[in-house]
Amino acid sequence: MATNPPVPGFQNKTRVAILAELDKEKRRLLQSQSMNSPGANIPLASSRPSLKEVRDSAEQQHIAAQQKAALQHAHGHSSGFFITQDSSFGNLILPVLPRLEPEL
Repeated sequence: MATNPPVPGFQNKTRVAILAELDKEKRRLLQSQSMNSPGANIPLASSRPSLKEVRDSAEQQHIAAQQKAALQHAHGHSSGFFITQDSSFGNLILPVLPRLEPEL
């Protein structure tokens, strides 16, 4: 049983026809969606935050929680003063030394 080799021109025409049909269906769905809900023609990509934004937000929340826990621990176990501050060395909290006025 001999098989005929696929014809490249026929495959390309088929792909183009399928893509055109998908494009028509997409446009039809977008039109019906905008007609059903006015003002809903906002692009889907801009309504959802990107993966990078979500990751950055989660990282910021994690750092904030770590800072709060470190600050509570430091205040509970030390008589010094501490503040939450990002440092170039990765410290979540920094000690604050009070300024003493010189005695005259």
